[in-house]
Amino acid sequence: MQNLRSKSADGFIRRLRSYVLQRFEPLWAFAARVPFLAKIVNRSIINTAVNTTRSRPHVYSTVSPYTSWVSLTDKTYFARHLPARDPQPQLPDREKVLALFQRPENGERQCPKSTLLFPAFAQYLTDGFLRTEMSARSRTTSNHEIDLSPLYGRTWAQTDVLRTKSEDPLLRGRLKVQQILGEDYPPFLFEEDGRTYKREFTDANRALILDPPLGLKSDVDGAARQIFAVGGDRVNATPFVSMMNTLFLREHNRIAENLVSRNTDWDDERIFQTARAILIVVFIKVVIEDYINHISSVYFRLKADPSVAWPAKWNRPNWMTVEFALLYRWHSMIPDQVAWANGDVASAKMFLDNSYLTNVGLLKALSLTSEQRACALGLFNTPAFLAEVEKRAIDQGRDSKVASYNDYRKAMGLRPADDWSQLTGDPARRRALTAVYGSPEQLEFYVGLFAEDVNANTPMPLLIGTMVALDAFSQALTNPLLSEHVFNAGTFTEWGMSEIEKPQSVQEIVRRQAGRQALDEASVAKIRMTRPDWERTFDRF
Repeated sequence: MQNLRSKSADGFIRRLRSYVLQRFEPLWAFAARVPFLAKIVNRSIINTAVNTTRSRPHVYSTVSPYTSWVSLTDKTYFARHLPARDPQPQLPDREKVLALFQRPENGERQCPKSTLLFPAFAQYLTDGFLRTEMSARSRTTSNHEIDLSPLYGRTWAQTDVLRTKSEDPLLRGRLKVQQILGEDYPPFLFEEDGRTYKREFTDANRALILDPPLGLKSDVDGAARQIFAVGGDRVNATPFVSMMNTLFLREHNRIAENLVSRNTDWDDERIFQTARAILIVVFIKVVIEDYINHISSVYFRLKADPSVAWPAKWNRPNWMTVEFALLYRWHSMIPDQVAWANGDVASAKMFLDNSYLTNVGLLKALSLTSEQRACALGLFNTPAFLAEVEKRAIDQGRDSKVASYNDYRKAMGLRPADDWSQLTGDPARRRALTAVYGSPEQLEFYVGLFAEDVNANTPMPLLIGTMVALDAFSQALTNPLLSEHVFNAGTFTEWGMSEIEKPQSVQEIVRRQAGRQALDEASVAKIRMTRPDWERTFDRF
């Protein structure tokens, strides 16, 4: 019989809400079919998730352990949900903590719900706004918005060098592309020597205008690895992230093409900016209606309804937190091997090499990714090649002096855990945690996030799921493009609004590009974050 986590510290109201929302399918199906009921239920679920804790503006940031004008306004630092622990308690040796994450040989645990498309999309999403400054890890280079900066760049200058900047109707408003085996991809960043940046992406002093690809060493041939010129420094990290970026690159150009045909008198600038605005909103809808619905354990399918945020007290300008930057380290979801076109490939080998994408094409890459099972989130499941990344995350949490795991449970409306059984039902995991930390009261935030068992009908443990929902809704629905006086045809055009109002998912965006390339419907149908063999379980109260 499976050992189950104790829910005694989850709270009665939370347990009751979870119990009801994960049962009574006919009730939720009926609510979804009645527009005014669907709107009420959707609003209620979103507001409940966001009102778990206090709203922005955050009282603290990583600039100082106290509140000041700088801490309230300087967004080159991360915000904080909770104040820094100062002084910090004596923490366990880092190597002992790192050992809690290490995956045993031939011992990866699979996620029962998710395909590899789920962590691939998650990485693409978060790489746009969770941007730790590598030379000063209390700081961030984030724009603090879901703005598709991996596609468009963080700055005006970066965006400019990625655009065609042409008044030719066939190029007007488009992003630059190149053709590889008959498909559109971003242009390459390097000349054929693999070391020299292409002139179109550098300034007058030959300095790169784009952010250099993170992790690419100077002795690596960037041309052989097919490193793309893109808006984000992490896009080239894996072919899976490049795959997502290529999909949205093509979608931008499809939208721009349609805008040109409907607005022949518009210049390049207006076509580009309108296409960009439409695509950002489409992307936000994919975040909620595909990605968040995959994370969600409830029957009711959530909608990206901008009006939910209009009267909400939590509708405040975004500011990414250091806690959010830490909880999105989902390294344990990556398998050691990926089944690719010609057999299994070591995941570590695919790092910074886009040839794995271009050799099979975008549609095949998306379907292969969707056929691959993701691994389970949690301790003792991080692949060896990501151990160094895990180590840096542990250090960032400590250097930022984040509060304890139990402090964040309390901040998110949960009771503090006083027994390891409230985190995990696994006896081996309990023994390992006891050996390193003694009791849950001593547990660090970062380790505690992944020490919990994954909840039923979701790939997330409880605290991660709670905080992801909080930040996802309060960061996505507060986007300026969704504000009450902006979200209309005057901004997006009538055609643009009709595109936005369509059902949104990664699969639907691929399908929308039919006509620009031949699509095999059987392959398109495979593109999904949820495994086809996943079955809902009815968890105990």
